[in-house]
Amino acid sequence: MKKFIETIRNIYNIEELRKRIGYTILLVLVYRLGSFILLPGLDPEVLKGGISGTQEGLVGLLNMFSGGAFGNASIFALGVMPYISASIIVQLLGMFVPSFRKMQMEGESGRRKMNQITRYLTVLVLAIQGPAYVAGMIPAAARTVSWTPFMFNLVSTIILMAGSMFVMWLGERITDRGIGNGISLIIMIGIVARLPYALVAEATQKFSGNGVGGPLMFVVEMVVWVLVIIAAIALVQAVRKVPVQYAKRVIGNKQYGGVRQYIPLKINAAGVMPIIFAQALMMFPMLLGRYDATRGIAAAFSSYTSVWYNVVFFLLVVVFTYFYTAVTVNPTMMAEDMKKNGGFIPGVKPGKKTAEYLDSIMTKVTLPGSIFLGIIACLPALANVLGVNNQFASFFGGTSLLILVGVVLDTLQQIESYLLMRHYDGLMKTGRLTGRSGM
Repeated sequence: MKKFIETIRNIYNIEELRKRIGYTILLVLVYRLGSFILLPGLDPEVLKGGISGTQEGLVGLLNMFSGGAFGNASIFALGVMPYISASIIVQLLGMFVPSFRKMQMEGESGRRKMNQITRYLTVLVLAIQGPAYVAGMIPAAARTVSWTPFMFNLVSTIILMAGSMFVMWLGERITDRGIGNGISLIIMIGIVARLPYALVAEATQKFSGNGVGGPLMFVVEMVVWVLVIIAAIALVQAVRKVPVQYAKRVIGNKQYGGVRQYIPLKINAAGVMPIIFAQALMMFPMLLGRYDATRGIAAAFSSYTSVWYNVVFFLLVVVFTYFYTAVTVNPTMMAEDMKKNGGFIPGVKPGKKTAEYLDSIMTKVTLPGSIFLGIIACLPALANVLGVNNQFASFFGGTSLLILVGVVLDTLQQIESYLLMRHYDGLMKTGRLTGRSGM
């Protein structure tokens, strides 16, 4: 406790860090306030319980990412997911389109161009998702204005687009003047906002006698939940260190290089994207229910707790982990950069052999990472089958848990770097706190 108080005091003593944390908290409060402001022309009493059908599947995922704003028809209902979708598209284009790949290699100027393209693409995604949300998710009984359906849809779409762009602006401000990655932090805050409701719902169910196992089972669930969080932290932080030796160079009277460093190849380089891709793909079998020939397939995948759903979901997570790792991690580029800087892996020839060596290592370490990721992705379904409330079960694994762990570690790592720069002790007594790159 004394160490914790001392760390808080050290954080407060650093003026820049204190201002950044305060600025971040202020913008987060603005975002949470906007999440409770309904679209104009809607009856709050009708929407008091939220929009039906926003607790399961991909729609439930979107509602969780927005902190409940998606299900409440808020001005921030679409949140940052259109921006995330646009970022993924631009990232994939950077891998397959030569002009985009060239922009990625241009450094800071290329990054600014890519960011601008991402913003334009976000507007395009919003122009598609906005009308779809208004037409498909908002019930007609909640509309209180006498506008024509076209006018209501147009005004609501414009407000939703403006709200999402404002949220994106908040995320960029947090990244520039606050602490941590703004977009990731906003997603995390939305997920954390649902956690108290989930805990209260689970505790009420168990202590009221309606749940399986009663209060003792609630304590067991808390212990298991902590263990799952520890496992998720291990998955996020686990790396395979590849030694790299740099040749000695003498420039003037000084000697450069000659030191051994390491390339940290992450066990889970793909992050949470495989789970998001797999969840999106698992929505398609449900669309087949309208056809007689495929009604049986749709029934088998109608519940996320069914055996067939989780088996296919697990396999998709493993496949997408390999795919996304292959897209984001480029061994050839890593080998070329090492060769340019005079680096080499001991016992491996520079160039093509180094690229093949790095590729083989990534293939080996991705296998246990993908299996572990698939298990974590299926844990919410297992928890729900064992009697855990549907709301709280989503925090036992899956996208929400990995995002929480990853963003918290990244933010703490940035705070620790400020402390170490000012010659203070870090957040941990031993070793450096390590986060993960990207989401």
